[in-house]
Amino acid sequence: MNIIIIVICLFCPLLILWLTYKSSLLNKVGSIIIAYIIGCTLGITGLIPDTKEIHSLQTNIASFAIPLAIPLLLFSSDVRSWLRLAPAFIKSTILGILGCILAIIVGFLLYGKDNPNMFSSIGGMLTGLYTGGNANLASLKIALGVDNSTYILVSAYSTMLSAVYLIFVIVLGKKVLLFFMPDFKDNKSKEELNIQIDNHDKELFLGLFRKDNLRSLFSALGLAIIIIIIGGGIAFLFPKEMFQSIFILTISLLSVLASMNKKIRSLKRTFEAGTYLILVFSIAVASQVSLKTLSNIDSNIFLFTTVATLGALFFHVILSALFKIDTDTTLTTSISLICSPPFAPVIGSALKNKAVIGPGIAVGLFGYAAGTYIGFFVAKLLLII
Repeated sequence: MNIIIIVICLFCPLLILWLTYKSSLLNKVGSIIIAYIIGCTLGITGLIPDTKEIHSLQTNIASFAIPLAIPLLLFSSDVRSWLRLAPAFIKSTILGILGCILAIIVGFLLYGKDNPNMFSSIGGMLTGLYTGGNANLASLKIALGVDNSTYILVSAYSTMLSAVYLIFVIVLGKKVLLFFMPDFKDNKSKEELNIQIDNHDKELFLGLFRKDNLRSLFSALGLAIIIIIIGGGIAFLFPKEMFQSIFILTISLLSVLASMNKKIRSLKRTFEAGTYLILVFSIAVASQVSLKTLSNIDSNIFLFTTVATLGALFFHVILSALFKIDTDTTLTTSISLICSPPFAPVIGSALKNKAVIGPGIAVGLFGYAAGTYIGFFVAKLLLII
């Protein structure tokens, strides 16, 4: 059975990526959401046994995938390009992150005071998720020592609520916001607004394992392993209970620093390879869900996640309206932070505004790099509130 679990975790993501390439509808749904649906289905139906031995294997697979995924996701980030974003996008990013933190604090005060240790960690994970995406959620799960059952519930709730949020933003978002916010005006040239997004413009993953890309991927994997070894060595210098936190934060920092090197940043398909590993992680973790797990649902976790999701958008919109940020910039920034960079083209298409796609993806990439740190800070902040 162990071999079957490994095959499922490694090859289901490839199937998902192929399906999202073949189907524009599934591509819009997103590979991460599909991975969680498949994983949860395998667990709930009992196709993957709910045993301690199997859970241990699934946890080991997940723990292997995340440290390797973080460098690969961040290698292609162009840190300097973030400084060239249009002023409105910079303001909107700051306001979006601030809005998310405010929503997390409100949710914690309403539903987390009875169990501050658990809910501060959940708040940290949700902050990382809604400022940088699933990679940060997974990183913070490890850094904050969150147990699998809690992580699965938070992932499931946030996935469901994010889907509702995404549909609302695409269908009604601009129509609602135009009542009290200015419309988008392209005062910048197309060249000035369009950040270079070579490997981030679409989640097709075509050619990921092509022969001419393998050399680049092997170089990236080698560098990622070196970063992991250095991160582990540094983490060993700290007390045992701090190991995971220091390890994740260190490899994130080293990966961002590495991305400042042009040769490293130009390595092909690193972003796609990192996302493949995130899907491996998602299948491994989501497949641990079972009917027994779902029977232990804590309504406070659901309510906390609901306040965090809807509150993040609410506070972001209110703050953006006060600072006179336009509708398209606000919606694109919000989508990129909460749903991750691949959704920037989705909202750009829905808004019929290609100019926001490049900056939107750059915002999401900034979230990838900073989300783990912001989430870790918020988790610790909640403990002293």
